[in-house]
Amino acid sequence: MKTIDIRTVDVVQYIQPLREGGSMPAIVKADDDFLYVLKFRGSGQGKKSLIAEFIGGELARAIGLKVPELVFMNLEDSFRQTEPDEEIQDLLKFSVGLNLGLHFLSGAITFDPLASKADALTASKIVVLDSLISNIDRTAKNANLLYWHNEVWVIDNGASFYFHHNWDTWENHLSRTFPFIKDHVLLAQATALPEAAQEIKALLKEQTVSDIISKIPEDWLTNESDMLNVAEKRAAYRQFITTKLAMMDVLVKEAEDAR
Repeated sequence: MKTIDIRTVDVVQYIQPLREGGSMPAIVKADDDFLYVLKFRGSGQGKKSLIAEFIGGELARAIGLKVPELVFMNLEDSFRQTEPDEEIQDLLKFSVGLNLGLHFLSGAITFDPLASKADALTASKIVVLDSLISNIDRTAKNANLLYWHNEVWVIDNGASFYFHHNWDTWENHLSRTFPFIKDHVLLAQATALPEAAQEIKALLKEQTVSDIISKIPEDWLTNESDMLNVAEKRAAYRQFITTKLAMMDVLVKEAEDAR
């Protein structure tokens, strides 16, 4: 099995904020001369949104979906000192350290379900994956998908795994289905759900899931106010994903009924 290799780069230039989303990511340049969309650890949902973004993105890649390269991005404090906007100053101040970047797809457009089309298997894979990771933010109002070179690209998985916002009750989510799938932007195009589920089962082996979880930076998992330590959180993410994979047939039926 091929293990994932996540590069770490340094931010060398803050170019512009992207004010469409509530977390206000930014386009930045890194020391490898590429442009990235930087997701900040200092944003509203903090490091947990970066964890969800990372796990969701790498799971999507593992099942053959198009995902921009994800990198870990070091941000120094120097950028805050030259930023005139106070809101961005604060965001940069609280984001010093390791953040998450997505390779910037120049010329990509936001996926429009009325104008853009996803093939049945791709749409079905995205629907099944979002059900597995409890992604509540892939709706017609906010697709969180891009259309680039006539293909659908998966971005913005930060609203997934919402159980981790309250570790006291996270185990209650293990047996739950995902009724929010009824609002999924691609549900109407997802006409190959059983085939997608079969392919995902074949590709998402336990070792693949463990490998992805193991790459989460320890710093992102460290929070003194949480009842679980770093190792326990990694185990919780693994257990959540493997439990959802085991109940795939139930999740697929729920999605099919919603269609």
